[in-house]
Amino acid sequence: MSSILTNNGAIVALQTLKSINSDLNKAQSEISTGKSVANAQDNSAIWAISKVMETDQEAFKAIQSGLNVAEATVATARVGAEQVVDLLKEMKNLALNAGTDGFDYTKVQTDITAKMAQIASIVSGTQMNGINLLSTNGVDGGTSFTVMASLDREVGAATTTVNSISVASLDFEGTIVGGTLTAIADQSTAETAVGELEMLIDTAVNGAAALGSAGKRISDQANFVGKLADSLDAGIGSLVDADMEEASARLQALQTQQQLGIQALSIANQAPSAILSLFR
Repeated sequence: MSSILTNNGAIVALQTLKSINSDLNKAQSEISTGKSVANAQDNSAIWAISKVMETDQEAFKAIQSGLNVAEATVATARVGAEQVVDLLKEMKNLALNAGTDGFDYTKVQTDITAKMAQIASIVSGTQMNGINLLSTNGVDGGTSFTVMASLDREVGAATTTVNSISVASLDFEGTIVGGTLTAIADQSTAETAVGELEMLIDTAVNGAAALGSAGKRISDQANFVGKLADSLDAGIGSLVDADMEEASARLQALQTQQQLGIQALSIANQAPSAILSLFR
């Protein structure tokens, strides 16, 4: 039925054009932002999940950064401990050489004393960010330290558990620098010093090994956390990123539909004028 009051064809054409324009705006938004879900209005459930994942990803990146610093701190201490081992070996060789009759014991003892002073300097100076893992003496900055390693969140629970890695400092200033070491004055005291130096070497080797183990654990955890962050990044992308090829093809199709919709609306708007011909 034709009517001069209601143009049903134009109404349908206009509704269709509005729907096309809405889809066209969404396609243009996806292409400009690169996201199919840019805000909560686009898809509230997906947006909420992505935001939780983004929060976790940022947390893991922060944890990884802290682990990297911790790894460097432990590596600094390990290098210092290895230098202590080398110096103690040199001291032991000096003591072994002094076991020969007629050796210059005074010179040997002077060299050993100088090397022990060098060890003391290494122990007190091997620091990073104010942390000295070769000393338990607060004056020398000696302290243990703990670094955050991961986060555990139970599904549906409001609490989050923080897992940490702790690294204990070594007591090199007490066990090595302040340890018992007989002064070499003759063959007998040289032999005694050799035995004492062997014990100090064992202490230093065990300490360096412990730091190496802690450093490896921290390094492995940093790599693991980094992979978690990368996985979350990929997961977030699969949820909210736009398929640019599909969006581009859809945009072109919608632009064509828009042009056809405009033409359809124009044709529908001409229908009332056709009614006038009935009265001519």
